[in-house]
Amino acid sequence: MSLFVSSPDFYKGANIPAEFTGEGDNTSPRLNWDNVPEKAVSLALIMDDPDAPSGTFVHWVIFNIPAASGGLPWSVPVEPQLEDGSIQGSNSGGGIGYYGPYPPPGNRHRYYFTLYALDTMLPLKAGASKQQLLQALEGHILDKGRFFGIYQRSGGLPIG
Repeated sequence: MSLFVSSPDFYKGANIPAEFTGEGDNTSPRLNWDNVPEKAVSLALIMDDPDAPSGTFVHWVIFNIPAASGGLPWSVPVEPQLEDGSIQGSNSGGGIGYYGPYPPPGNRHRYYFTLYALDTMLPLKAGASKQQLLQALEGHILDKGRFFGIYQRSGGLPIG
């Protein structure tokens, strides 16, 4: 079986509602997952935009999510560590936690939520980068799943 990731807030490949973007409330959407391997100890999530003009823009890094969690709630607090022990890394906007889509006006962008099931807790600290997370994942991935949405802005100043 493969790790299955979804959101009750939008369908796979569909438009991400404005409330989850920089044009809206900039809150994180709810995410659900199924088929987590029994041997999983923790989960890690990376949300990024490979269509950003200056290279992939990282919108969210979160790891040491309890394997039995079943998902993330709406509007995860932008804090280094959550009550359940999950730790948030840095985004390309220079902060910690979720940073909603806010691409340059024009072309639509794809936003991937990639979830990793791991056989360990990671020894990383809050603020870890996507690259640091990917290095720490090596040799510990039991399975992974991916979900994506799209977003397109019509005007304004580009951020990422």
